[in-house]
Amino acid sequence: MFSLIFIVCGNAAAEKPALYKSIPPIKILPLKEQALIIDDITSKRIHQLLPGLMEQTGIDMWVLISREYNEDPVLKTFLPATWMSARRTTIFAFVRTGGAVKALAIAPYNVGSLFERAWDKKAQPNQWQALVALMEKYQPKIIGINQSTSWSHADGLVATDKATLLAELPQKFQQRLVSAEALAVGWLETRIPEEVELLKGMTALAHDIIAEGFSNAAIEPGRTSTDDLVWWFREKVASLKLNTWFHPSVSIQRSDKIKFDHEDAFTNGTGSQVIQYGDLLHVDFGISYLRLNTDTQQHAYVLKEGETNAPTYLSNALKKGNQLQDIFTNNFAVGKTGNAVLKQSREQAIKAGLKPTIYTHPLGYHGHGAGTTLGMWDSQGGVAGSGDYPLHLNTSYSIELNNAIHIEEWNKEIRIMLEEDAHFDASGVWYLDSRQTELLLVE
Repeated sequence: MFSLIFIVCGNAAAEKPALYKSIPPIKILPLKEQALIIDDITSKRIHQLLPGLMEQTGIDMWVLISREYNEDPVLKTFLPATWMSARRTTIFAFVRTGGAVKALAIAPYNVGSLFERAWDKKAQPNQWQALVALMEKYQPKIIGINQSTSWSHADGLVATDKATLLAELPQKFQQRLVSAEALAVGWLETRIPEEVELLKGMTALAHDIIAEGFSNAAIEPGRTSTDDLVWWFREKVASLKLNTWFHPSVSIQRSDKIKFDHEDAFTNGTGSQVIQYGDLLHVDFGISYLRLNTDTQQHAYVLKEGETNAPTYLSNALKKGNQLQDIFTNNFAVGKTGNAVLKQSREQAIKAGLKPTIYTHPLGYHGHGAGTTLGMWDSQGGVAGSGDYPLHLNTSYSIELNNAIHIEEWNKEIRIMLEEDAHFDASGVWYLDSRQTELLLVE
């Protein structure tokens, strides 16, 4: 078995802004070592997490089916690290046997070391009948398949594969098919301790990259554009042998007559602008590593000549954003739905004089993960389906929200848009690498 390694990258920890806790960023491991960790985590999840989830959801056999390059999002999380995609038609069957789960692969190739091969092509040429033979052997009463109206992640059984499955299954097994939505979402949203440690280091690294991007290492006021900075982030991530799961964005709010259009910014972006002294900068940025993802939004201020800190009115605006974060995360409770948390938090924030918009999402194998949705920027009254889903422990979230505030000195309303990665467990919600409480400064 392998353990995760967290060490300081160069002198990154020494340069970490004082507003962060001293959590060392991860060391980016060679690909071979990454593969070992991915497979180790997958093994632990199958043996330590999956039995309980299958028992809770009452599913005796979970069947995942994918053809090459059209993979079920859940099936991809089970693939060996050396498999970039399914091969031909790949079928996984997870069978509950006592307090354990047996992982079986009905596939034309051996699927790593975690799956027992359950198809002998010579003895049984029909792959689907091999699946039927497994059902006959284990006699599952409830068979889960990945179909869902609320989560695309849990809706991975495509029409053709389902039609083939139904054509091959005897009627008695067809009648036992149910949606595995709850099982699939539980698998995707739940983090084991090794993953939480990994996310802590990844979040610290994301913070360090943002701090470097919001500095003179990447910005020359009067010359550098927001688009230049976006591509700086992309190049920086590539230089670290990492990936981004979305194209970053950098935007500017400044003392001018241009009104910030919330909806237009979300749908059309903000365009490329040259960064100037006195600008309030914003970045939305995420990295991917070892199949997990981060998602962060922070602000920086470009100091004018003679300034040594951001104007008080901007620092106070950030504090209002932190206040909204506190109101929101204090309302998390096991069993409470995302829509309930959203409604309660908005009511409390508005009563406190804030102007909130909350759009927080689960985080894990996908940047916009499966689990409890807590608002969307264009659905502040609640989100049907995923917003009705209750909160569970040992789940991670991007605490994403913004607060609009009028700045008298600029004679306009601005938005403090924050997003910090956090974990929810028995102790409550806590930030994986603290959160931004002071504006980053660009000289």
